[in-house]
Amino acid sequence: MDATDHIILGDVTVTRVREYYGSLPVAPRTFVPESSEEVWAAEADWLVPDFVQGEPPVTNVALQTWLLRSEGRTILVDTGAGNGKSRPDAPAWDHLETDFLADLARAGVAPEDVDIVINTHLHSDHVGWNTRLDGDSWVPTFPNATYLMPRDDFDFWNPANGHTPASGRRRDEPFTDSVAPVHEAGQVLLWEGGHIIDADLRLDPAPGHTPGSSVLTLTSGSDRALFVGDMLHTPVQVLEPDANSCFCEDPREARATRRRVLGWAADHNALVVPAHFGGHGAVEVAHGGDAFAIKGWAPFAPLSPRRHG
Repeated sequence: MDATDHIILGDVTVTRVREYYGSLPVAPRTFVPESSEEVWAAEADWLVPDFVQGEPPVTNVALQTWLLRSEGRTILVDTGAGNGKSRPDAPAWDHLETDFLADLARAGVAPEDVDIVINTHLHSDHVGWNTRLDGDSWVPTFPNATYLMPRDDFDFWNPANGHTPASGRRRDEPFTDSVAPVHEAGQVLLWEGGHIIDADLRLDPAPGHTPGSSVLTLTSGSDRALFVGDMLHTPVQVLEPDANSCFCEDPREARATRRRVLGWAADHNALVVPAHFGGHGAVEVAHGGDAFAIKGWAPFAPLSPRRHG
């Protein structure tokens, strides 16, 4: 299929631009350790092959940027892993080389056309294409864009502040090569408490996965959507909303955020758009007792595996 696919929500066009889709050498319950064996087994008929594959099973993950056109502006939500970045703690992203910018061009966007870049949080697989290599220097990929970053994440991952993540393993490369260069270029707006982008789009805090994790809410006409970053890594977390991934900094806060956001989505018939879902990429949810149920999928065409360029 084409690398891009799009839907229209009210006055906003949403286009899916894929960077990577394939398996990681991680078992599903290692990825989401608080999930139950029973849910993976009971839902296997549709989790395979979009979200799980192989025997023993491993997790499928997509890296994708959501391209929004709203009020005449071009907006990117999360920028994936990027090319040529040193990621020794994430082998799948280590010195990755893909055709992401060519795929973005096929969606009709050149780097200089981008007005706003939204990093829902500052993990390495959400900030990578913030910058590109120019000679020996990392420079902003989108020279005319304002990069919206949550201040709490900027402060937490800034090496100067010395915070230690829950894993106990601190890697400064993502901040150094993908965050600091755009900040030094004067292109970063650090927001806190909430940020209104336009009449249809706003950012709100959604902490737990990281201190500054955020949700982008789209409200346009009768349509609603929530771009939730890593609040969800797999649809199993819809069915078991208290199950955190292995990457959550504050497990208690992550659970509370997930329940709150999924509850709003169910109440307002909002499309939930995570950063890493394969398959149709986004999901509609409904209340289901003490958890949530999957009501339907977005009309994006399913992804097919493609790891590199």
